[in-house]
Amino acid sequence: MSGQVCALLVGASWATAISVEVPLTMWIFSLPFCGSNRIQHFFCDFPPVVNMACADTSQIKTVGPMMTSSEGDPGGNQTIFNVFVLVGFSYLNELQLLLFVVVLVIYLLTLMGNLLVILLIKLNPSLHTPMYFFLVNLSASEICFTSSVVPQLLAHLLVEEKTISIAACAAGVYVNAIMGLTQCCLLAAMAYDRYVAICHPLRYTTIMSGRSCALLAGASWAVGLSVEVPLAMWIFSLPFCGSNRIPHFFCDFPPVVNMACADTSQIEAVGSMVTVVFTLCPFLLILLSYARIISTILKLPSAEGRRKAFSTCSSHLTVVTVFYGTSLITYLVPKPGSTTESDLLISLLNTIVSPVLNPIIYTLKNKEVKGALRKTVQKSNFSHHWRN
Repeated sequence: MSGQVCALLVGASWATAISVEVPLTMWIFSLPFCGSNRIQHFFCDFPPVVNMACADTSQIKTVGPMMTSSEGDPGGNQTIFNVFVLVGFSYLNELQLLLFVVVLVIYLLTLMGNLLVILLIKLNPSLHTPMYFFLVNLSASEICFTSSVVPQLLAHLLVEEKTISIAACAAGVYVNAIMGLTQCCLLAAMAYDRYVAICHPLRYTTIMSGRSCALLAGASWAVGLSVEVPLAMWIFSLPFCGSNRIPHFFCDFPPVVNMACADTSQIEAVGSMVTVVFTLCPFLLILLSYARIISTILKLPSAEGRRKAFSTCSSHLTVVTVFYGTSLITYLVPKPGSTTESDLLISLLNTIVSPVLNPIIYTLKNKEVKGALRKTVQKSNFSHHWRN
């Protein structure tokens, strides 16, 4: 129980409470309240406030298990349809088959590449270090993210009616959002690992202990789960009406929110806050880590030492550039004059390019991973010849 571990535990306690309860509270106070305004309590607590709502509160009570008292009046949140239609790349007509082949090849490469990285790290004790522990988590999150989007896209490229149930749409939104925030936090944890390795090498094994790594990885996954699940539940508690055609190839927050026939200003405000806090804050931590890393590397006396120190960061720095570059273009950079077709293409590149490039970057630019791959192949060949 070092000071760092204690600080991580305390920080995670505060972060979890804030990230879970703020979206849930905003969700509750976005409901309509009617009838008597008298609360049978001496302070504003969740159960009595929720019972004042004149809307269906079953989903809120599912998210907040403490809310188990009497039901509100249902009927304020009825949808007029049970499925969405993901219009996606319908405009390509016959070219959808060509896109199907391209996306299928990239998806298979993504699965094989990330699984290869995970297996290499598991099978080679030389790679059992904090950096590669985080890389296993990153590869697992990439597999989850692409598998939540690409199979549905492949199926829709082959059929005329591109429907998806609201439940499946909600599940897709959950997974996409959770994986996105988790990857941001994991990349920040990997940057911190490089900072400690280069700026505090003598204390590296103490600071980046197995427990610290597990806490950082666990906190990364917990942030994604605790923040995005309440926000997604809030979105899918809204009434959807009008056209059920979504001009996208998968269920993402912005196009789904645009389908709601209710005031979405509070959801959009909370969504913007989540983006800033849990996407840009990890990015700032990465920038600060590399500012210290570069400052330390430049102070090294020999050019060879500077080259070796920087080479240990090049793979991670490339992955960060690809991940944040594609994400910023897709979600944050305003695109005046853009068309639906161009937005879909940018979103597709963000969905399939980063996951397939990460294992390539770590195998081609990283000597340790290349060495482990060579040893594994040689061991496999030796075993094959010995059996023969």
